[in-house]
Parts: sequence; structure tokens; C-alpha cells
Amino acid sequence: MISLTSTLTDSKGRHARGWLFFDAECRFCTRIASFLRRPMRRRGLALAAMQDPRVPELLGIPPGQVKQAIHFVLTTGQRYMGADAVLAVARELWWGRPLIVISKVPGVLHAIRGLYRWTAHLRGCSAQAHHRGTTVEPL
Repeated sequence: MISLTSTLTDSKGRHARGWLFFDAECRFCTRIASFLRRPMRRRGLALAAMQDPRVPELLGIPPGQVKQAIHFVLTTGQRYMGADAVLAVARELWWGRPLIVISKVPGVLHAIRGLYRWTAHLRGCSAQAHHRGTTVEPL
């Protein structure tokens, strides 16, 4: 596995403190990434396409599993995928914090994960997310 910090930089050559990996071949994913680009940049976070050939090695997973779900990785080693990546990004954005509060209600986190899988399935792109949307071990 290679170092996220030493390998990826943002468009101006700066290192980000976290990266959201999205499917650049999916219009739905690309629209969301475009919407998140500025707010994430202001918080020292960046976006990267899953199609980058370095991504499987950066994430430490086989190339065939990269597109199963979005991935959010912080330079601290924390890694999230699927609905948990959505919630981790929401923690970084002030207007996403209500989602975090709601996710604490019993049963809601399970529903959010189900909604993520359903959305991934409906959008019809490669990230069909057959996983359970759990936090991944640190890098």
C-alpha cells in the first residue's frame, strides 16, 4: 500500500487532509462530486476519481472492489466506504451535521445504509455497493 499523503495532491499541488473517491463514469456521482468540490476544498479535503490507476493501491483493495462504493480516506488513516463515507463527509460540512444527529436515532443508520445501497443500485453505474457500508480498518 502506498501513502495517500505523498501520492495524491489537489489540482494546485497541495496535499489534502482527506480524499473522497467517486466514480467519474457515473453522471449521478459526478454531479454530487461537483457540488461538494468547493465546500470540501475549503475544509482541506479533495475529490479523486476511482478510475485513477493509483486508487486500488492507495486503498489497499483489489481493483475489482474499488467501485463497489464511494470511499472517504483521511490522512489520519481513517477510512470509510458507502453510507459511512457519506456520513463522514457530512461531519466535515456544517450543513451536513443534521444528518449525523439523525443517524444517531435507533434504526436510522440502518435505514441510511439501505438507502445508500438502493440509490447505488438504481443509478445503474458500476458502484452497486453489495457491501454492508461499514467502516474500514485504518491504513
